[in-house]
Amino acid sequence: MFGRSRSWVGGGHGKAPRSIHSLDHLKMSSGQTQFPDAMLRSWLRYMYHVLTKNTTVTDHNRNLLVETIRSITEILIWGDQNDSSVFDFFLEKNMFVFFLNILRQKSGRYVCVQLLQTLNILFENISHETSLYYLLSNNYVNSIIVHKFDFSDEEIMAYYISFLKTLSLKLNNHTVHFFYNEHTNDFALYTEAIKFFNHPESMVRIAVRTITLNVYKVDNQPMLHYIRDKTAVPYFSNLVWFIGSHVIELDNCVQTDEEHRNRGKLSDLVAEHLDHLHYLNDILIINCEFLNDVLTDHLLNRLFLPLYVYSLVNQDKGGEHPKISLQVSLYLLSQVFLIIHYAPLVNSLAEVILNGDLSVFSSKVEQDVQKNSAKSSIRCFIKPTETLERSLEINKQKGKKRVQKRPNYKNVGEEDEEERGSEDNQDDLDKTKGTEASSKSIRTSSENEEIEMVIMERCKLSELPISTVTEQNTTDEEKSAAASGNEITNWNRPFLDMVYNALDCAEDDYYALFVLCLLYAMSHNKGIDPVKLERIQLPAQHAEERNSYNHVLAEGLIRIMNYAAQPDGKIRLATLELGCLLLKQLVFSRNSSIIKDVHLACLEGAREESVHLLRRFYKGEEIFLDMFEDEYRSMTIKPMNVEYLMMDASILLPPTGTPLTGIDFVKRLPCGDVERTRRAIRVFFMLRSLSLHLQDEPETQLPLTREGDLIKADDVLDLNNSDLIACTVITKDGGQVQRFLAVDIYQMSLVEPDVARLGWGVVKFAGLLQDMQVTGVEDDSRALNIIIHKPASSPHSKPFPILQATFIFSDHIRCIIAKQRLAKGRIQARRMKMQRIAVLLDLPVQPSTEMMGFGHSSSATAQHLPFRFYDQSRRDSSDPTVQRSVFASVDRVPGFAVAQCINQHNPSPLSSPSPSSGSGSTGRCDSVAASSASAPSAAQSPSGLFGIKLKWKYF
Repeated sequence: MFGRSRSWVGGGHGKAPRSIHSLDHLKMSSGQTQFPDAMLRSWLRYMYHVLTKNTTVTDHNRNLLVETIRSITEILIWGDQNDSSVFDFFLEKNMFVFFLNILRQKSGRYVCVQLLQTLNILFENISHETSLYYLLSNNYVNSIIVHKFDFSDEEIMAYYISFLKTLSLKLNNHTVHFFYNEHTNDFALYTEAIKFFNHPESMVRIAVRTITLNVYKVDNQPMLHYIRDKTAVPYFSNLVWFIGSHVIELDNCVQTDEEHRNRGKLSDLVAEHLDHLHYLNDILIINCEFLNDVLTDHLLNRLFLPLYVYSLVNQDKGGEHPKISLQVSLYLLSQVFLIIHYAPLVNSLAEVILNGDLSVFSSKVEQDVQKNSAKSSIRCFIKPTETLERSLEINKQKGKKRVQKRPNYKNVGEEDEEERGSEDNQDDLDKTKGTEASSKSIRTSSENEEIEMVIMERCKLSELPISTVTEQNTTDEEKSAAASGNEITNWNRPFLDMVYNALDCAEDDYYALFVLCLLYAMSHNKGIDPVKLERIQLPAQHAEERNSYNHVLAEGLIRIMNYAAQPDGKIRLATLELGCLLLKQLVFSRNSSIIKDVHLACLEGAREESVHLLRRFYKGEEIFLDMFEDEYRSMTIKPMNVEYLMMDASILLPPTGTPLTGIDFVKRLPCGDVERTRRAIRVFFMLRSLSLHLQDEPETQLPLTREGDLIKADDVLDLNNSDLIACTVITKDGGQVQRFLAVDIYQMSLVEPDVARLGWGVVKFAGLLQDMQVTGVEDDSRALNIIIHKPASSPHSKPFPILQATFIFSDHIRCIIAKQRLAKGRIQARRMKMQRIAVLLDLPVQPSTEMMGFGHSSSATAQHLPFRFYDQSRRDSSDPTVQRSVFASVDRVPGFAVAQCINQHNPSPLSSPSPSSGSGSTGRCDSVAASSASAPSAAQSPSGLFGIKLKWKYF
């Protein structure tokens, strides 16, 4: 619909010949691209002459008139930037009237489309206010706006709404007077635009929202009062009904798509609802108080409360008023609190959910009002009695004033309107009865609106004494009991009870996920008064210090974690992660935990269950280590984002376990052993992190590979007495460099000699051995193909090679040695990390009897793991005093790099982890040993190398 035309004016095909009346033809005939001012003014006079000779549109002059209008537009744009006398001539000859005459002759869609497109381009490119005032004078633009186009034509509709949007972008305190006529109470730009608020084409609806927002932003009080008095109630009531009808369609799609066959349509419906909420929020943040009051009243009493909130406890679809399913209601309310932060709206909505009962939907006042109007009711989702277009017409007729028109406000062609006046009068006489009936209903509706606002205020006042009594003379235990609703017998809160009951995940977490999202959204909403949340002891995002929390809610969250740690648990990872976030927020006050011992013990029990669950999947295979590190990397790189989670329509459907649906792994149940393993790993990570956080203990064992502990490019290393193998590295792009290959415990490095110091080398590349693939070259016994992949950011992403090269050695012996070192180093690096995982899972560790050539004596018990060690500080190549030695191998064992021993004045005890200690340090430690002279003896004796006088460095 909004596709680009085939040419600037939408009529040409390829290299069709230009009209002799176009500027392009003038440029070609004169050989010039720039013209003197006098020449363009002469050309404009010629265009005027063409218009005067062709006042009637025919098939013969149609193309001529379109090309003439196009040329006039080009000249006007040029005059706006260069010569103001062009507009003087345009106004002097009143050339805009020709545009209107052409438009009113019903000359066909071709001329209408070209004229609308030309006007749109003209107003888009006018930059000077004076030029804009010239074009907007005489009210010709308003006459074009109210012209009856054939809107069934998509192209005409597209250019018309684009024209209105372009005009709305020009609105300010000065230009608004050209569109809003205070004397006749008419604002055609606004009233004609909002008639398309429910157009089937989404781009038209978006344009209408943009136009209305541009209008509301203009700080002109008479215009805003006109909008409030004449258009606000009809527009907002029809808009609310349109949004509600869209919500019911969304609910029907969820109910009929349990097999995930129509997710495309469901995603579109959810996206449309999000657009509606963002549009409503944009109106509210403009902060036009009287508009916000009308909009808030309609949203609360015509949509949110009767359709969203009432559906939480009443699922009887056979009632008089429409209802939606529980999961859709929770989902949409979460979106409301995540997007809208207007305090009067969100406070009233939160008050009903947290402290209200069903009496808010039925009262004595409502019964009295229903006596006057059978179809109206308080807080009810009903269709407006009149369409928006009919309501605007009625208000326009009621607001007409018999006053003298302003100069230059007489519309061109008004004679035709006067001729139709008699017919309109006759129609008005015929419709008098209907109008009177409609007026009565509108008066009743407006009275209802005032009554509803009074009821809202009374509810607020009636709640204050309750909150005051609740907050005074109560202990922390009583507050917790009050939050659960157990000790308040005279205050029934069905909506809050539903929230607590939905946290029961014995069968699945279908509803629990939405409840957690709702609680998270309410606690992070900036517009909600924290006092309302404190009534149920749900702390806001930046709450004050407290010493109690909601025990019922905490127990529900811990119960979810217990279910998640069970082998047959039906808890999705998104639910568990969101539950962990809420529990941290619930039991933390000013960065300190206030959790009760009994709840902490239950949480520790869930963590132990997650350890036992992961033990079932612990394997010595390589895939387990890769999954373990990938899941930790994914969890830390992409933490939970509730806003993005609530934009996903797939969570509205029942939880599924098949990956064929395309749903993200964290939002569905696992399928197969591999996904069950991944889930067990992620559950272990979440509960371990939560346990350490609540106990204020740092994480010292994860991740298995710390970026800060790895050798990086441009590091300067002491390579004296190290085993290095010279090689030629041929990269994939054909480049050749000379490097030395060195193998460490976890990494292989390519170094080149340091020109500043003999025996030292500069690292040019370093990669993990565990991510390396080594293959031989068939036709060359001296070469190896080596590929090192970058760790994938997600399990589904394809590994990216950070090194893919051919290594050529001096002879086949050195090639074999290098291949053995790399292969053995890879096996040993992975084996050591698997031992680290075993320590985390409290499994017995059986270290290998040989580690890269080192034989362990019987004194090397299981509590000493072979970890890497070297000096802690990163060095600069220009400072030799802080440079470290990593590859100084005093016993010259092939392929093993030992850190150079450095004297320390204050040696500290051993801090490496052991299988019996599940929280040992994994950070960087300083090497503490004797002098370099005692290094050989330390290397010969394992007890000396791994003794208590050394601090280990490992990752």
